[in-house]
Parts: sequence; C-alpha cells; structure tokens
Amino acid sequence: MTNQHTPQAEEAQLDENQIIALRREKLNEIRQHGIAFPNHFQRDSFAGDLQAQYGALEKADLDPQEIPVKVAGRMMLKRAMGKASFATIQDMSGQIQLYINNQGVGEEAHQTFKHWDMGDIIAAEGSLFKTNHGELTVRVSKLHLLSKSLRPLPDKHHGLADQETKYRQRYVDLITSQESRDTFIKRSQIIQTVRHHMVNERYLEVETPMMHSIPGGATAKPFATHHNALDMPLYLRIAPELYLKRLVVGGLERVFEINRSFRNEGMSTRHNPEFTMMEFYEAFCTYQRMMEMTEGVIRAAAIAACGSAKISYNGREVDLESPFERLTILEAIQKYNPQYTHEQLNDEAWLKQEIVKHGEKIPPAPGIGSLQLALFEGCAEGKLWNPTFIIDYPIEVSPLARASDSKPGLTDRFELFVVGRELANGYSELNDPEDQAARFKAQVAQKDAGDDEAMHYDADYIRAMEYGLPPTGGCGIGLDRLVMLLTDAPSIRDVILFPQMRPE
Repeated sequence: MTNQHTPQAEEAQLDENQIIALRREKLNEIRQHGIAFPNHFQRDSFAGDLQAQYGALEKADLDPQEIPVKVAGRMMLKRAMGKASFATIQDMSGQIQLYINNQGVGEEAHQTFKHWDMGDIIAAEGSLFKTNHGELTVRVSKLHLLSKSLRPLPDKHHGLADQETKYRQRYVDLITSQESRDTFIKRSQIIQTVRHHMVNERYLEVETPMMHSIPGGATAKPFATHHNALDMPLYLRIAPELYLKRLVVGGLERVFEINRSFRNEGMSTRHNPEFTMMEFYEAFCTYQRMMEMTEGVIRAAAIAACGSAKISYNGREVDLESPFERLTILEAIQKYNPQYTHEQLNDEAWLKQEIVKHGEKIPPAPGIGSLQLALFEGCAEGKLWNPTFIIDYPIEVSPLARASDSKPGLTDRFELFVVGRELANGYSELNDPEDQAARFKAQVAQKDAGDDEAMHYDADYIRAMEYGLPPTGGCGIGLDRLVMLLTDAPSIRDVILFPQMRPE
C-alpha cells in the first residue's frame, strides 16, 4: 500500500503558499545537516539515450548485465511505499524510472527520499533492469538531492492551463509540456538547417550592428534609445539590410545574418516587437535567384523538422514540395475576386472605396500601385494557402528595390505568402546611387507628411553605393513565422521562448 503520509498527500490539503512554506522548512532542515545545493555529482547517462539503447531488450537479456549508470533530472512522479519506492525523473532527453528500496540505498536514505517532493532535482547511481511490466528502470544504490524545489509543479495531467501563464513562465511550461519542449527543439533544428543550407551555398555568416544611428532597411517604426557617452540618439535596428549591402560593396559577395530585429509596432499572433529573421544578399544575381534560394531553404527546413515537405497546418495540408506558385499583385486579386475588372483595378476612387470595404486603411501616400497593394492585402493575401510568390510590387512601397526594366512603376520584388501570411520579402537591389538618393528624399517627404514608418535619408549608405554596388539580389525570411508554420503553432508567442508581455 502507498504510504498516505507522503509529501504529495500532505500537500494535497494545502494551498500554494502553505506548500511553499512547508518546502522552505524542509530546505532549512537540509541546510542544518550539510550542503543544501551540492555540486559534486557527475552524470554519465541521459534518460532518452538509455531508453533508445536498452528499452527494446528483454528482461532476461538486460538484467544479468547489471549495466551501471549515473542519471540526474527533475522528479516528475513518485510512489513512496514501505520498503520500496518508485520515482520518474526527467532530463533534457526524456524520462526514466528509478527503483529505491531499503536493500539498495539503506533504510535511512530511503526514509529521507520519502520526504523529497515532486519537482526536486535529484541524481541516482545504480544499474539498469526491467520491471515485470517491462519498464526500463534504474535499481538505485546511491541517491542525491541536488536542488530543492520550493514551488509545486502544476497538475501532472493538465500542466499550465492558462495560455498567458505559459508565456510568462516558460520555464514551468517547458517542465510540464512535452509539446512545448518539442516545439523549441524543432526551432533549433530549423535554424541549424537554414544556417547549413546557406553555408553550403557559399554564403558567409556575418554580424552587423544592432544599434543604428539612422534606422533603415525597412519601413517600420523603431525603438529609440540614447547613448550617454556620445550624447546621441540610437535606434534598435528594424532590419540589417543596409549594413549587409555595404558588405557586398566591400567584396563579400554572398552574406547572410540570422539575428534579432526590433519594431515598435502592435503585437498580434503574427507580430512580436523583437523577432528573428534571416537576411541574405548575393552579388551578380536577380530576384529570380532569390526566389529559388528562398524556396530551397524553406523546403530543406521542412524536411529536417517534419520529415517531409508536405506538412499539415491547422488541419490542412501545405505543399512545400511542389514548385511555388508565382502571381502578380493584380493576378492574385483577380484569382480570388474574378468580378473585378481591369478598369476598376486602375480607378483610384474605386480602389479607395473597395479598400475601406475590406477593412484596410488608405495608404498615407496613395498612388495606383500602393492602392492596388492595399486592396490585395484586404481581399487576397489571406487566401494564399500554399506557398505563393507575389511579384511586381509598386515602386512607391519598395524604396530599396530595383525598378523593373519592362514594367513602368513596378519593381523586381517579391513577397512569399504561406497559409495566408507573409513569410519572406526579397528583390533585385537598387544599385543606382542617384536613384536611391532620390527615393530616400521621397521617403523623407512621406515622413514629414506624417508617415512614422517612412525611411530616413542615410548619407553613408549612399556614399557606400557610390563606390559601386554590383547587381545584387537580397531577401529576408521571418524565422519565427517559419517555425510557426513547421510546428503547426497558431501564435508567434508559441515559438518565441520569452515573448513580449504586458507587466503582471
């Protein structure tokens, strides 16, 4: 029979504050008898590795070997009985069961163990065997309490029920949710795959400044700060683009950077103020090559994380295996709204009316191109489920992209949409310094007219371009959104370990 005077039984009658007080008493008692947080134990085995190596062996084959192991982890389950007890510990690789009895560790050590709590960090030395039910178990000969847990874990069957608490207390979420652990392990695998893919394409990984004297490289509102020693304003970067293109000017013809950018904008299921992106630039290529690179890196990440380029998101298949579709902005609008005529889509008054009807805002500096883009965002963007490159962006919303040689008013630019949201943005880079200077001036005029997201004039970048920027293609991929896609996560907060939250 289970001993009813176990810590679990005691704690079941108490509220959280009483449990914490009780555990603090236990910690004080431990302190009086020696080192409360010892650091001497040397683990030699991981639970998951032991399960993989020995889990399939039959009891008759495993037990006689008496394989010695030293394991450590957090105690997640505990059954304390008279002369024998069981516990399950969890480490970074998985879980394994411990068998503790008077014969193995001695009666005193066993009695001490019975007062330990779930959530404690413990270590065990012993040998492997299989129980009669076939569960791989460590027969413990020595037991160590390494870190006392003062706060109780959530109910083992439900974990953290409140979604906001999961985000605020990610450490508890990771302890109790295998799904969360798997998501962030996958995130790491995805970013490693992206990095290896770029290196294999002869790209050089670089690091550029996170604090800029002039915010640039994207149309977004920056976070502002102040450098005391230099007595000057600085801005957390909204994009690394202009620094990366300076490197291309310097002769580093293929560069990429995986890092954080910051935008002082609203938060949503798709937006966090700080986010991880990869930007990459290649000399002597066009935006067509950038689309091929983007398609390749996303497909490689899907295969690494999911085992296939055909994945499921929100219960629907997403085909990342087939060639990605390519549509112009107008083609996408008419694909999902065949009732719209060519005349209507080039009528400024009609476009404004239709934009408002779809719940979008009229652009601050409206031209026909930017109005068409706003309508696309309202009536077509959310319907692009399978990966689709949208091309031919208007020049007035693409201040860093090269103008099309054959389509007046448009640029050699694309954005990639999957499951109805933007995943990547790229273009043939504008490398005419005089054209770039004129576009910066137009952006400054928009800023003066009240557009907080318009770009500043960056004189040093113009100076760099005047040394000669080769024909270059560039692209940025939102890695948080890519992880969302490949882990079937509904919110960007589910794939960022510590998302931005309002103060408690």
